[in-house]
Amino acid sequence: MNHTTTTLKALCMGLALAASITAPSFAQTKSGTSAQQRTEAHFRTVRTKPPELWAFLKDMPKGGDLHSHLSGAIYAESMIGWAAEDGLCVDTKSMALQKPPCDATPGLVAAKDAQVDGVLYRRMIDAWSMRNAQTSGLSGHDQFFDSFGKFGAANRNRSGDMLAEVAMRASGGHVSYLELMLTPGGSEVSKVAAKAGWNDDFSQMRTAMLEGGMPAAATAAVEELKHANARKAELLRCDTPQAAPGCAVSMRYLYQVLRGLPKEIVFAQMLAGFELASRADSQVVGLNLVMPEDALVPMRDFSLHMRLLDYLHSVYPKVQVTLHAGELAPGLVPPEGLRFHIRQSIEQGHAKRIGHGVAIMQEDDAVSLLKRMARDKIMVEICLTSNTGILGVSGAHHPLATYLKYGVPTALATDDEGVSRSEMTHEYVKAVQEQNISYRQLKTMARNSLQYAFVEGGALWKDVEQGRPVADCAGSRPGAAKASTRCERYLEQSPKAKLQWQLEDALVKFERRF
Repeated sequence: MNHTTTTLKALCMGLALAASITAPSFAQTKSGTSAQQRTEAHFRTVRTKPPELWAFLKDMPKGGDLHSHLSGAIYAESMIGWAAEDGLCVDTKSMALQKPPCDATPGLVAAKDAQVDGVLYRRMIDAWSMRNAQTSGLSGHDQFFDSFGKFGAANRNRSGDMLAEVAMRASGGHVSYLELMLTPGGSEVSKVAAKAGWNDDFSQMRTAMLEGGMPAAATAAVEELKHANARKAELLRCDTPQAAPGCAVSMRYLYQVLRGLPKEIVFAQMLAGFELASRADSQVVGLNLVMPEDALVPMRDFSLHMRLLDYLHSVYPKVQVTLHAGELAPGLVPPEGLRFHIRQSIEQGHAKRIGHGVAIMQEDDAVSLLKRMARDKIMVEICLTSNTGILGVSGAHHPLATYLKYGVPTALATDDEGVSRSEMTHEYVKAVQEQNISYRQLKTMARNSLQYAFVEGGALWKDVEQGRPVADCAGSRPGAAKASTRCERYLEQSPKAKLQWQLEDALVKFERRF
């Protein structure tokens, strides 16, 4: 039995046990008190009791996770198992994986040795994650980003295994939808970029890349995603009576552009993302730019990258964009570098969502920007654990309260739950304990996570904050056992609205317990 199968069986058993322990007890309705009011009252009794708060929030339906890097979502323990299965070696000084043979270079040992050597196992986990980061001798920022180069080889050709792991973890935390960032077909796209080269005329460069193999690279990316999904389905036994809970988690993909690479590759990856998001068979619903925002190339070329997105948006106006912006803090970059990233991402990059947005108050005319984000419904993906570990920003220094004050939509997200040793329940707990978030605000964030998702179809809510459904479902109560014929027809035509209806149903059942 391989490592992935063993891990998934353990996860399945844990979920089954949790279900048997936390099965809802449907209390009778108390006269004059709504289910939400009773749930809020219970929440107030547990919010200062961490173990009980965790149990409450673990069971709370959370909607979607819109900001999750697949490469960073996997726990080190899984990757050690894959490295062992694949015969990889580990450098005992740097803790970085290397190709075999493992006896050819001093200091290399077989990764499988970690499965019998507890000290090596512990050191690999610490080097590949934020666990015990305070003893690493590095800043949280450097510990986090350096880890990817150490464990990256373990993830090669493991996309399906990775999808299975994140699906199971999402299911266990009552997360029903994932938008995962990854770069399928990356090597083929890089070849297209090398062949076409850079051209200051973006239109000519696009033509050269389309004529130089981009359609074939996009098709290869689609096939890579199909293969990964098939592997996930195999591991989780989907479409069988023994299907694992993770099979019920819906997934879509964001093409992640590596903005620290040479500019012709950045453009090629952007083009691949726009092309894939325009294909109905890809399950790619948008794109994002990744790699440390404070690094040399992302800082130097930030405005160039926004101009590239502005051009591609003019060619592919229907493709959705979410961007990392403002994942910065004073001192990490010069003050001038804090003043414009979020605004440019919206105005030139055409971002419908902003990832992190920590440096919002360092932006020029920040209040007008906040008002615009509220008016235009530019949602912010809030990554509390990540912001604490990488930027050292938490508590009152975090701008979540400011976003809420100005009415900017927000939703909680995990960012890199494996590297951060987190998951969605932990984000909800941090929101309560460090940001003083109420149950009603958490519920709105859960709804926002689907309202602003890029999954295809119209939304269930015309106004999610006010709880007003769209006209087709105006005569139905979201979450009710039966919708009107018109609303049912709308739900069948819209995967997004169907996910939202399912969330409402789950929330109704959750609140009946209190």
